[in-house]
Amino acid sequence: MVDTSFSDFIQGLSKAPEDLIRKISQQLKDADLYKGKITGKFDINLYNALIGASAGYKGANLFAEKFGQPKVTPIAFLEEIGREGAGGTGAPRTTVQTYVTSASQTAKLLDTVAEDLLGRKLNKAEKKKYTELINQQQRKQPSVQTSGKGFTSTRGGVDEGQFIAEKIGATAEAKTNRATDAYTIMLEELGGLR
Repeated sequence: MVDTSFSDFIQGLSKAPEDLIRKISQQLKDADLYKGKITGKFDINLYNALIGASAGYKGANLFAEKFGQPKVTPIAFLEEIGREGAGGTGAPRTTVQTYVTSASQTAKLLDTVAEDLLGRKLNKAEKKKYTELINQQQRKQPSVQTSGKGFTSTRGGVDEGQFIAEKIGATAEAKTNRATDAYTIMLEELGGLR
């Protein structure tokens, strides 16, 4: 679905001067969205490229809203994707990715951490509970990747192992298990019970 303001922008562009249409067509071509020869005419190739760009525009504004940044205008968005595209200046590009693990991906990690901290594997209900906690944290804390010419850096995201170790480690059962282990080690060091 095309964003209403972007749809209005497309409608206005259909009546714009050739030099503006040519400029926007070039930005879309630089972003690898426009196919065909740039003519300065509003045609089906330009319309299709604009429809393709509308999803990115909507995503950019959802991101801006979620993270308290200013709303992006259609013109600013097209300039930005033109700069970032294949023919652009190579300006750094930032993407936000939310990675949410499935229950099957998390199961082995949960069992490994539980065996270390509790001395046992988790049951189905416990696995479901901790998988939901991980997923909630993953949604709250997406990873942010910035890449440009010759570099890529990623920050944020969730270290699932650390997160689960903290959650399970804070339970009464884990604290009791650590105390029991410490007591057993102390007895072994002292020669055991006689």
